[in-house]
Amino acid sequence: MTWPPTFLAPERLWILVVVPLLIAGYVYLVLRKKKTGMRFTNTAVLARVVPKQSQWRRHLAVALSLAALVALSFAWARPNGIEMVPRERATVVLVIDISQSMQATDVRPTRLDAAKEAALTFVRALPAQYNIAVVGLSGNPSVRLPPTTDRVQAQQAINSLKLQDSTAVGESVYAALNALQLAPKGTDSTPAPGAIVLLSDGQNTAGRAPAQAAAEAKKQNVPIYTIAYGTDNGYVDLDGKRERVPPDKELLASISQASGGQTFSAENLDQLNKVYNNIRSEVGQTPTKKETTALWAGYGLAFAVVAALAAVSLGARWP
Repeated sequence: MTWPPTFLAPERLWILVVVPLLIAGYVYLVLRKKKTGMRFTNTAVLARVVPKQSQWRRHLAVALSLAALVALSFAWARPNGIEMVPRERATVVLVIDISQSMQATDVRPTRLDAAKEAALTFVRALPAQYNIAVVGLSGNPSVRLPPTTDRVQAQQAINSLKLQDSTAVGESVYAALNALQLAPKGTDSTPAPGAIVLLSDGQNTAGRAPAQAAAEAKKQNVPIYTIAYGTDNGYVDLDGKRERVPPDKELLASISQASGGQTFSAENLDQLNKVYNNIRSEVGQTPTKKETTALWAGYGLAFAVVAALAAVSLGARWP
């Protein structure tokens, strides 16, 4: 529940003007009663005539009554709160780097094999109504699977990924944005909310600039969650030559920041699984306004019940 709440019928809050008037009236009556009590010099006689009442219980009863009035006034004005609820539909595009650097074995058995395993876990854990699309990130990125809710197809597409040459990070983002356009529209013809999960060790070597692609994703309101995969000690042997392939964390961080997403680092399979869990919670829930009239009415009823009990205790003669 957010504070202060917003209201669907704020004009009804005028009733709250009576609260300070009631407080002022109560204070006036208390002060007047004290002045009246001073006229009686024989307090022993007065005590026999009028039972002594607990001051704090009387004040408590009044305070709780006023709290009940405020809560019921809020309920009458139809308050709104913010609740994190699961999206009924969404599209997640998995962009998995399949460039030659992903054959590095600093993550066992290889970066690509470990990435596939974690991606499969991610796909199985997503809500069934979510669409999944798969894009292979290489020098020639392509949509390997258009958006679908078929988890078997998604798993087959991930398992079929093979190593290719070059790394066009920016072009892969454009391919992912194109994949989102293929997602089924809702009954109101609006596209489902989308997000891109880009797993790569970076090192852009071809295609349009990643910054340009990230800006386009931001324009389309599609956050990119990037995962810098591998360690600084990673290397591959290509054409008889050993080359170091550390992840370009700065590049991936700039992409996520520019698009409104988040960036993560995963140097082994366990860390990568945790990253995917974080991304799933981000994609899987959205803040939604929800009317909380019943909640405030419940508060008002609770305050009224306690106030009534306090009032009853004032008139009771306990042994």
